[in-house]
Amino acid sequence: MALHQTERGGAGPYDDVYATPISEHALPKYRMPEDVSDPRAVNALIRDELALDGNAAQNLATFCTTWAEVEVHTLMDECLGKNMIDKDEYPQTADIENRCVHMLADLWHSPHGETTMGCSTTGSSEAAMLGGLALKWRWRKRREAEGKPADRPNLVCGPVQVCWEKFARYFDVELRQVPLEPDATGLRPHQLREYVDENTIGVVAILGVTYTCDYEPVKEIAAELDAIQADTGLDVPVHVDAASGGFVAPFLRPELEWDFRVPRVASINASGHKYGMAPLGVGWAIWRSADLLPEDLVFRVSYLGGDMPTFALNFSRPGGEVVAQYYNLLRLGREGYRRIYRAAAASADWLGGQIAGMGPFTLLYDGRGALPAVSWTLTDPAGAGFTLYDVTEQLRVRGWQVPAYPLPPRRQETVIQRVLIRHGISHDKIELLAADVRAALDRLKDGAGTPAPHQPGFHH
Repeated sequence: MALHQTERGGAGPYDDVYATPISEHALPKYRMPEDVSDPRAVNALIRDELALDGNAAQNLATFCTTWAEVEVHTLMDECLGKNMIDKDEYPQTADIENRCVHMLADLWHSPHGETTMGCSTTGSSEAAMLGGLALKWRWRKRREAEGKPADRPNLVCGPVQVCWEKFARYFDVELRQVPLEPDATGLRPHQLREYVDENTIGVVAILGVTYTCDYEPVKEIAAELDAIQADTGLDVPVHVDAASGGFVAPFLRPELEWDFRVPRVASINASGHKYGMAPLGVGWAIWRSADLLPEDLVFRVSYLGGDMPTFALNFSRPGGEVVAQYYNLLRLGREGYRRIYRAAAASADWLGGQIAGMGPFTLLYDGRGALPAVSWTLTDPAGAGFTLYDVTEQLRVRGWQVPAYPLPPRRQETVIQRVLIRHGISHDKIELLAADVRAALDRLKDGAGTPAPHQPGFHH
């Protein structure tokens, strides 16, 4: 009989993954291991750690896609090695990106749909910054042509997502963030005159306010800027941050004029990986016409034998998300998006009615007219005997992630909760959530809840 010696460092095909050398210790955290390990064991151990994350299907805080069809997973696998920047090596992927740009320009009523300018990005934050850069460059060029100083640009907005604060800090622009009025959840047109001046590069209007999920009145904001121009001569463009609403409003509110139908809207950003239903990692920036994107911002790169225009804050990035976006546009069409978001809106409307009927809550946004979502606050915070942070912690026991957080200045004393209903969040799941909210209230009213830390639990 032949004798065989086994090496301690290896693992045979029939060894249990939890009896391999790498499984006998905590996984390395600060230094690469010296030896190779069984891929089955490494996979199992990493998945064990990932199981400690929250369940994405119960994350009602995020706008981002958490469910996708099997075909999307297949396309993502096939695009694993495709770099979006290598347009000469992956020309068909580049053409698919171009098709998406023009489909979105058409969806948003660009008057130059076939010749407009746009690009994909890693998300709506990068897309927003590109829109802001174009505003700054055009303003500076105009000021210099007039022989006026161009060293103090400002951007006017309401309660924006943190990407605009980053834009202002990184690109040396004063962010004039208009405080909320007592009963408002976003920027109101009559507030603009106090903040707009000759150094204003643009006004950002939000289609889907991050905090409450309703829409700022884009058309009315533009009309107020028209009036300001008539009175002062100041011609201030509008950039619409449609990170969430850009893929919802065209299907639920087709009559709402928020896009390029409004002449003062110069550019729009949207997030493909939010209500666009693409996997995480894709956003879109679209300009009304090509001339609104300054040529100075476009790099023509000689790379791997090709010459290509590029406008981005990064270079290499995966192409799979763009391909997946194109899949969704083809697979669903306008009717598919419409049906999905009508169903989501119906669930939001139902949940809003349930929350309103529970007693201690007052709705801030009832799920009608804007994003499929609901936001609320405590009717009597002082007398309730618990806080919304306590409700958040109670719901977390059942795996739900429902954020509680304060509104922006000057309504920071108002703490709210918000639920987002997106693709993959079924009506059945929303009914289960409502039942768990009722159960949480019963426990808190009985004093069974543990006081939660009074700090924001909102980072989306």
